Amino acid sequence: MIETAVYPTVVFYYIYSVMLENKKILIGITGSIAAYKIILLTRLLVKEGAVVKIIITKAATDFVSPLVLSTLSKNIVLQDLSSNSEWANHVQLGRWADVFLISPLSCNTLAKLANGICDNLLLATYLSATCPVVLAPAMDEDMWKHPSTKRNLDTVKSFGNSVIDVNNGELASGLIGEGRMAEPEQIINYLKEANFRTTEFKDKKVLITAGPTVESIDPVRFISNHSSGKMGFAIAESLFAKGAEVVLIAGPTKEKLQFAGITRIDVVSANDMYATCMEYAANSDILIMSAAVADYTPVVIEKNKIKKKESSLNIELTKTKDILSALGEQKTANQFLVGFALETNNEIDNALQKLNKKNADCIVLNSLNDANAGFGFDTNKITILDKSGERIEFGLKSKKEVAEDIVSFIKSKLND
Repeated sequence: MIETAVYPTVVFYYIYSVMLENKKILIGITGSIAAYKIILLTRLLVKEGAVVKIIITKAATDFVSPLVLSTLSKNIVLQDLSSNSEWANHVQLGRWADVFLISPLSCNTLAKLANGICDNLLLATYLSATCPVVLAPAMDEDMWKHPSTKRNLDTVKSFGNSVIDVNNGELASGLIGEGRMAEPEQIINYLKEANFRTTEFKDKKVLITAGPTVESIDPVRFISNHSSGKMGFAIAESLFAKGAEVVLIAGPTKEKLQFAGITRIDVVSANDMYATCMEYAANSDILIMSAAVADYTPVVIEKNKIKKKESSLNIELTKTKDILSALGEQKTANQFLVGFALETNNEIDNALQKLNKKNADCIVLNSLNDANAGFGFDTNKITILDKSGERIEFGLKSKKEVAEDIVSFIKSKLND
């Protein structure tokens, strides 16, 4: 008998931006045209729940307004060591923050950091900071590649500071090259990955598949499906944010990962995905098969493009190797195997059959009969069926929120 539980949206729900919620971010802005990017950076940090305070150098005020920044951060922007007989306590600031981000970091301030020069509030705070310090450089390509800059970067790294890589792109000089400061979204992802991952899945190795597979018919045609990979990517990012070591095997997809620490392996065909899963499965604690793998593939792949000649064309297909079944057969007692089922009819019965036949620990079911769920949408509606007979239904949510529900369910089962 199946025990059914219908969970409203609030159950197993996590705000996706929880990584930055109530985190204290101190931003130091130096004199660079890239300072304008801090307006958006501040807005995004506050939107994700962070508490933001800002220190700005005098040179930086030529590029960005302290009034705009104070309005967005909801805190007074500090510039001087003292003002109106009040002391800006740089020691307290450096101890208050969870992380001190200096962005943009000019060539001049970089040199001062490397040599311990202390002639403004930002530098005084840096020298007394007890929190992690993250640097986001911004300068023209010739300055970026100058030997003295490289020496200074090596020096500040030796002090334990982290440096976000610059981008290659259009520079203030009009040239195209290295030295462009990382974009606000890149900086936020870096802060999350380097400083704010949690430990719920620490020491857990996770293997996830995502997206479609492509089965070639000839050099220009193939058999595939409409899977975008969004669901699998969201699950991979959620688990990584919670401390897991994640390997993501992705079929052809336009999706991108926000965290560089996730190992992404791109494959094309069902056979490619099978072989890669077999390579990594034995060393994985959690296996999540969310990819839409082709059930059939052409027996013969034509070397040349098939020409239109006859009124019909017959293509002989053969079954692909069943990845979920293979993993279920070799699954150990210490592994947790999650399968996915996208159904169009008899959804629960088909999902239960898949759960039992393939020796999975649970099946995540979604139906193409549900509006705004499944392939191509940013939202999804799922039911989780577990081998103990439990059945949990969730309402329509964004795929990022659905990923949190799935990850939370897995965590609850690992703790049983």
